[in-house]
Amino acid sequence: MAILEFEKPLYEIEEKIKELKKISESSGMDVSDQVELFEKQALEYKNELYSNLTPAQRLQIARHSERPTFLDYVKLMTTDFIELHGDREGTDDRAIIGGVAKMGDQNVMIIGTQKGKSTKENLIYNFGMPQPQGYRKALRLFYHANKFNMPIVTLIDTPGAYPGIKAEETAQGTAIAVNLREMAKLGVPIIAVITGEGCSGGALGLAVADKVLMLEHSYYTVISPEGCASILWRDASKAGVAAEALKITSEDLLGLEIIDGIVKEPLGGAHNDYEMIGKNLQEAILKSINELKGTAPDKLKEERYNKFRRMGVFCQ
Repeated sequence: MAILEFEKPLYEIEEKIKELKKISESSGMDVSDQVELFEKQALEYKNELYSNLTPAQRLQIARHSERPTFLDYVKLMTTDFIELHGDREGTDDRAIIGGVAKMGDQNVMIIGTQKGKSTKENLIYNFGMPQPQGYRKALRLFYHANKFNMPIVTLIDTPGAYPGIKAEETAQGTAIAVNLREMAKLGVPIIAVITGEGCSGGALGLAVADKVLMLEHSYYTVISPEGCASILWRDASKAGVAAEALKITSEDLLGLEIIDGIVKEPLGGAHNDYEMIGKNLQEAILKSINELKGTAPDKLKEERYNKFRRMGVFCQ
């Protein structure tokens, strides 16, 4: 497993514990008391480390190469998933995947941005950066869910919409803007979850929802910290300072009422225990759906509108 820079002291301790166990096995010496003491100290250090992460360190966890992807969550949380392809205009953007599935005993339309875990996979999924055709595919699935009265679940992990010339030529901004408008008008419950990176309009194009949740170590922001630092200081290396100022963490955004809840991750991040994060996320999504189920469509739309209108209020 890839080790993040700030995690290296912890892994050095764990490696020493492994070495001590090997010495014990080869020599026959009983060092179980020392091993137990070191393991206790390592756990205490680990708890302290992950309880006091800086925004920049959260950023590293959110971008971890082995963090669960959309398709991982589909396998962990749903059954009977049937992928629905294409935007009906001749393109099937693989950076956004969606389809119908059963979550518990609830039928849902589940849609999300997909990243890869290797260079080859990332080329297939365009590094999780959707093009206009991807947002149009998502919109088609939103309409389908609305027609058949299915709750919509979106899982978001993207560094942003694809910024290439081709995307601009095929109306990237329009595609995202139309999604914002049309999601606001849907008459079914919408649950959006930021599972890793939730960056810029590329994330918001799937996140106009009745309930917006974040995994504990994910981040949600109008611009990447590197992009912000490049604009403000002409120096991308100041990304850590920008991350602090942008208030990108789940706790910050819950306090600002931008999101509605935080899903607890396994100690060290979601990549450490797929089963646990899948269970925690499924429970949070089903709880949100049950809270919204039965609400009249007009009431849903009104409350969704008011939710987003309240954002941006501040005191000097």
